[in-house]
Amino acid sequence: MSSTWKVQAGKARNILEESIPKQWLVPADQLPPLDQLNVVGFPRKSGMLTEKELAITECSAIALVAAMGEGRFSAEEVVVAFLKRSLNFATEFMAEEAIARAKELDEYYKETGQLVGPLHGVPISVKEHIGFRGRHLNAGYVTWVDNIATEDALIVECLEEAGAVFHVRTNEPQSLMHLCCSNNLTGTTLNPYNRNLSPGGSSGGEGASMGFKCAPLGIGSDIGGSIRCPAAFCNAYGFRPTIHRNPCRGSKVPAPGQESILGVNGPLASQCIEDLDLFQRALLDQEPWDEDTSLVPLPWKQVSPTEDITVAIMWDDGCVRPHPPIIRALKHAQERLRAVGVNVVDWEPYNHDHGWNIISSLYFADAAERNRELIRETGEPTLTLTEWAFQYSRSTPLTVTENWALNSQRDEYRNDYHALMKSHGVDFILCPAHVSVASVLGESHYWNYTAIWNILDQPAAVFPSGLYVDPKLDTVDSSYQPRSAEDEREWKKYAPERYVGAPIGLQLVGRHFKDEETLAAASLVSNVLKESTKL
Repeated sequence: MSSTWKVQAGKARNILEESIPKQWLVPADQLPPLDQLNVVGFPRKSGMLTEKELAITECSAIALVAAMGEGRFSAEEVVVAFLKRSLNFATEFMAEEAIARAKELDEYYKETGQLVGPLHGVPISVKEHIGFRGRHLNAGYVTWVDNIATEDALIVECLEEAGAVFHVRTNEPQSLMHLCCSNNLTGTTLNPYNRNLSPGGSSGGEGASMGFKCAPLGIGSDIGGSIRCPAAFCNAYGFRPTIHRNPCRGSKVPAPGQESILGVNGPLASQCIEDLDLFQRALLDQEPWDEDTSLVPLPWKQVSPTEDITVAIMWDDGCVRPHPPIIRALKHAQERLRAVGVNVVDWEPYNHDHGWNIISSLYFADAAERNRELIRETGEPTLTLTEWAFQYSRSTPLTVTENWALNSQRDEYRNDYHALMKSHGVDFILCPAHVSVASVLGESHYWNYTAIWNILDQPAAVFPSGLYVDPKLDTVDSSYQPRSAEDEREWKKYAPERYVGAPIGLQLVGRHFKDEETLAAASLVSNVLKESTKL
């Protein structure tokens, strides 16, 4: 059985190897040395990209579309530049198809003087479990390595109609339930800011793609933080929309039909919050609800950022204390927001341990039996963090009655939290995206700074604070007394030298179905923090 899974896993590695554009490979002796932790600056130092290509890859999606609309960049130039910048996050490159698509867009522009749509020529990387017709679709499981998608995922169809170019598919963890990014197929993806750290998960390949600026936009999925943690870990931007806004049809998951805790598909961006808004508008302008009846027929509306909002800062979730760099970033944000006139108050977390008890019980209602069955089919090893996720489930499958009771608790908790925000006049909650900055590889154990908003089904955006771990400023608080074994476990992980160079991300949470307002407010907060770091 052991040889069976290795043979099958080799097929995935062959798919990746054969898809790599060999003409742009960097010679092995020119790669960064293994002991170099931060490789973000490597594309510029490598000499593999021209100055124009470097400039292209440092543009936002909005700026790229504008430049192509003015004829300053061609779609082919853009996709080639981003292909050349790509690295070890990939499961498969789609270079030939992407370049052919870009040439079609350039020909259309040449003939008409018009752009195909709001994403004309914008390269988008895509998490592997989101399907492309005729391509392998394994969702991180060896047993599915021969599975071929029969159609494009609906989100892919919609974005292509808007002019997008898909050039690379990205890595994910076994089970799609780690905040790290490792599987038995294509291995482990690393964080470009510090290769001892995780790029996040389960959209970890997307986190690395955004952090290394291999695409201006990416598509990830999120059922417990899988868009937001990769964005936070890799100095990027990410958005978890309210359930039933974005289409998920055509995504491969271990337990289709599970409805108690639904995942969402959503965008990541390498440059700015405004690109997330562009993605959402371009997607929903295609009216995907006309194809997928599970979606709410709610067009994307334009909302302008305004300082006339109340932002409540949640310093701690009452369960596990954030590490010192996170608190420093929140204090910095508090100071800067008040300086521009935003009403900033404190937020007392409401029963976050109760929320975690509900969501962790519902993740694997069958006691993870379906997931374990998929692993047993080839005998592939169960990875450590996969087992860690599985143990959150109850030891035996939930009965129907138990599942219904948890669903009822879920809905009551959502109503109570919404009422609490409303009664306090709080529009948005600014909080950590994770207990730490990017976690050390293999140490992503605590999810509830993101998962809590999944159980509450509230939209949330993540963005860089503009700050990085600083050993002089982010010293260990030796006086802290942990509240529980879980709190102690997470607190003991912290020493600033373990997180050298790590960016500090923050999360802004809005109310249920206030997706547009949440991105507008996140744009305001993000831009205030950007301006402050320029001073």
